[in-house]
Amino acid sequence: MPHTSRWSIPRRTFLRGAGVAVALPWLEAMGSPVKAAELTTPADALEAGKYAPVRFGCLFFPNGVWKDAWIPKQTGRDFELSDSLQPLTNLKEHVTILSQLDKRHSHEGDGHYAKTANFLTGLRVEKTTGKDISTGGVSLDQYMAKQVGHLTPLPSLELGIDPVISGIDSNVGYTRLYGSHISWQTAERPVAKEINPRTVFDRLMNVQQAGKNRGQAASSRDADRKSLLDFAMSDARRLRQQLGRDDQFKLDEYLDSVRAVEKRIEFFTQPDPRVWHPETPQAEMEAPGAPRDYQEHVRLMIDLMILAFQTDSTRVSSFMFANDVSGHNFSFVDGVRGSHHELSHHEGKPEKIEQYQKINRWHVSQFSRMLERMSQIREGESTLLDNSMILLGCGMADGNAHQPDNLPIVVGGHAGGRFAGGQHIASEPRTPLCNLYVSMLDGMGCPVNQFGDSTGPIKEVFSA
Repeated sequence: MPHTSRWSIPRRTFLRGAGVAVALPWLEAMGSPVKAAELTTPADALEAGKYAPVRFGCLFFPNGVWKDAWIPKQTGRDFELSDSLQPLTNLKEHVTILSQLDKRHSHEGDGHYAKTANFLTGLRVEKTTGKDISTGGVSLDQYMAKQVGHLTPLPSLELGIDPVISGIDSNVGYTRLYGSHISWQTAERPVAKEINPRTVFDRLMNVQQAGKNRGQAASSRDADRKSLLDFAMSDARRLRQQLGRDDQFKLDEYLDSVRAVEKRIEFFTQPDPRVWHPETPQAEMEAPGAPRDYQEHVRLMIDLMILAFQTDSTRVSSFMFANDVSGHNFSFVDGVRGSHHELSHHEGKPEKIEQYQKINRWHVSQFSRMLERMSQIREGESTLLDNSMILLGCGMADGNAHQPDNLPIVVGGHAGGRFAGGQHIASEPRTPLCNLYVSMLDGMGCPVNQFGDSTGPIKEVFSA
């Protein structure tokens, strides 16, 4: 039937067919979303379907940064982006740069593991070779998932590039497990991350289907090489006839983007099992189904996180560019000749520092690419980026000294209007990183008095 101003569809609408269920982005036919900043109570923020939900994403990179090229010299709104942060030039009004944040419980322990495992908990990591692991408490993302996860098909989505590494790092006496996780359901239980983009894609597209139907759909796709979307196109055509012109365009654009991601997964994940090791690309661990191109693997996983947020399949997600002590070779970056961990131990040598800084800048460019894409996805009068908080950071500062204070932290997005953006906030030295997490929990609509070792929120992040 023709579209009219009174015709509407529920926010949780799927395109269905042959065992698949393709979630939809926000359409005008779903009603105009209310901005999170306009809600009066936390209870309002937990009421599904009446507002543009706030999403939280965390992008973690290992091995620290070259601080002289990372921290802006000016504070407040009139600041200039540092050399490492230059990829964010066109997004400056949408990012908050934070400096002088610290994880005091990481000052004890080894160079890496005691700083990675607690990146989102802020508490003490138990030194152990494997059995009695503890990160002190639940991680920020999993705390959020417990508050809002029941509103979405997936409570949270944990992504990564490297498989979990077990065993013991005999140099420091820590289990390597600590270097493979930032998301913790409890202090003793890490959340498994997914490194295969095809598996993530299928989870997002089939998330509400019964196992039997899912298996049938997968079998059919494998048999005739059809796109997953082909199974839902009949439903898509019927829906399109009922939508207004703007929604028709948005639906077409969305389906094209989903198909493009699926084609990239198909191309880059041809059967060719490869192996991983924290220091070398050839040893010990297999990662079947993972793209052979590291850059494309990263971009696919970030695009899948965007897709999950766009369709409200989840509102909480984390991504690890690599496990801690990562030895990924960055020779694909112009001017870099070596592995990440090796170059992070620069020893003050200019030739190593220059390459190390270029790797830092590459990580920021991937973050910038994500924010740019999110800024183009409309949700009523706002955008997906407006309604998100995307954290980019590392558990240590300078990779040569393994410092856990003055951490490299950037937040993209405005938390539905709650976060101001467009500023560099330099807190007092040794301000707990968890103070930012208290602020982000408020931005998520589930405020707390304390999280981890926090002493209060960072009030400057909020809009006036």
